[in-house]
Amino acid sequence: MEVEAAGHNKFEVNFTGKSIIRATNPLPGPHVLALSNLDLLSGRFPVTYFYFYCTPLVSNFTSNIVDILKSSLAETLNHYYPFAGKIVQNPNTSEPEIVCDNSGALVVEAHANIPLKELNFYNLNQSLQGKLVSLIPNFPLQVQVTKYTCGGISLTFTFDHALGDASAFGKFLVSWSEIAQRKPISCIPDHRRNLCARFPTTYHPSLDQTFVKCTIDEIINMPTTRIRLKRLYHIDASSIDRLQTLACIDGNKRTKIEAFSAYVWKVMVNAIDQSHSTCKMGWLVDGRARICQGGDENSMSNYIGNVLSVAFAEASVIGLKTGSISDIANDVHDAISKVTNQDHFLDLIDWIECHRPGLMLSRIVLGRGGPALVLSSGRRFPVTEVDFGFGSPVLGTVCSTIERIGVGYLNQRPSGRGDGSWTVSAILWPELAAALESDSIFQPMSAAHLQL
Repeated sequence: MEVEAAGHNKFEVNFTGKSIIRATNPLPGPHVLALSNLDLLSGRFPVTYFYFYCTPLVSNFTSNIVDILKSSLAETLNHYYPFAGKIVQNPNTSEPEIVCDNSGALVVEAHANIPLKELNFYNLNQSLQGKLVSLIPNFPLQVQVTKYTCGGISLTFTFDHALGDASAFGKFLVSWSEIAQRKPISCIPDHRRNLCARFPTTYHPSLDQTFVKCTIDEIINMPTTRIRLKRLYHIDASSIDRLQTLACIDGNKRTKIEAFSAYVWKVMVNAIDQSHSTCKMGWLVDGRARICQGGDENSMSNYIGNVLSVAFAEASVIGLKTGSISDIANDVHDAISKVTNQDHFLDLIDWIECHRPGLMLSRIVLGRGGPALVLSSGRRFPVTEVDFGFGSPVLGTVCSTIERIGVGYLNQRPSGRGDGSWTVSAILWPELAAALESDSIFQPMSAAHLQL
């Protein structure tokens, strides 16, 4: 399904300026921040978050909005100094490391030739690459401020995955918005990257089947796939509640994400090649609450870095077609439960230690093992909180600029409407996009959903 823009102008972006923003109070001399084992597992992929804001209500604010963003970013980098560094390859280990030398973050300024309401929010292939996201090498953090003819703006933030994961980036964005509003920051970031292997190392043998050591060439030359469509969807709160009711029909308590996953998995089997007898689904899991240090469940809450693993499950096509949402949600719950514990993350850290030096990835993410879809839940990721002094965004979500990918992705975020609805960004193959859009649950994102 293609959703056309409301107007007739071809969407174009004119780039008007670039600035390198450095911390105002840098550390006394550069130092090297070694990556943790879990950082090495996440790799060096660019991750982009984008937020859209209507015309600011503050008078004359648009003229100096970029100056305020730059000055508050410089102050924020005092607290998040690795984000102003550069990422280089260690000559001895060939592993990446962060040189905290205050090289700076890049801010790009641009003007769009349309009002926000005419932007194609659904087809991210058209609106992101080279327009709202224009990557320049050697800057781990890049920001683009784009102004629209209506006075609205979009902010796109692109991070090197070596800097952290969604939790880390969310802390950074909230801190930045707090500083922009002259509020005390609510997070004192922890940059220690102290997730060390045990001695002696030990791990469950199942990790050998889930993760694999790989080369950069294997990542670049993933098997040719058709997972190229980048889409954005709106999911009504009523649809989410209805799916959760179906998932809990046998008396089991299932989360909204488990229920949603069961629905998606059931739809997915109608969008894969008939030669496959099984179908896989995966879930990104944040380990911060699982790796408790000193018995304190909140000890890792402000940890800046990567603390991610992936849970996977495989089910038969026949079972997924005939099973109920409740049955499938039970399978989802069981799969996720296997990695939401401290033992799994400690084993994973040890597994990586045993396979260093080098890069490590999930076999499924590398495109090995048949059709698969990975779901990332951003229930706690900030959307309305990312207010730089000119109001909350109408939309905040994530997408990737990666051209070659071995697995489909769904990224769930809260809607900017604050009514319990979701925004879901997706990277899909054509048949799966068509299957998901065949009923009313996955609604192609439009200006109407954003109340523009």
